[in-house]
Amino acid sequence: MRLHHVQVACPPGGEDEARRFYGDGLGMAEVEKPDDLRSRGGAWFRAEGAEIHVGVESPFAPARKAHPALLLDSVAELESMAARLESLGFEVDWSQRHTFPGHERFHTYDGHGNRVEVLA
Repeated sequence: MRLHHVQVACPPGGEDEARRFYGDGLGMAEVEKPDDLRSRGGAWFRAEGAEIHVGVESPFAPARKAHPALLLDSVAELESMAARLESLGFEVDWSQRHTFPGHERFHTYDGHGNRVEVLA
């Protein structure tokens, strides 16, 4: 068994902010949604080994505890991604950097308040 994707939510009309975070901030490529799902809104993103689907939800409430965790190959990549997110105005929280054995990590929040963990 493998994980195919993780879905998070955004409010109606939140796709551009999702693109700014998942595309510009995390460096994931947006992928075309199947024709029969496009009318629902949202956006899908993919990077090597990870896929996140952002679906439209109304009423919307951000996931503040539940979260996807993305694994990078090096601490240098982790620090570079954190800097890129901060330069785009996203909060990066290093307070638990060394609390996951064998990894360094930070937590961040997409433009809608959904929690995302990034590890190396």
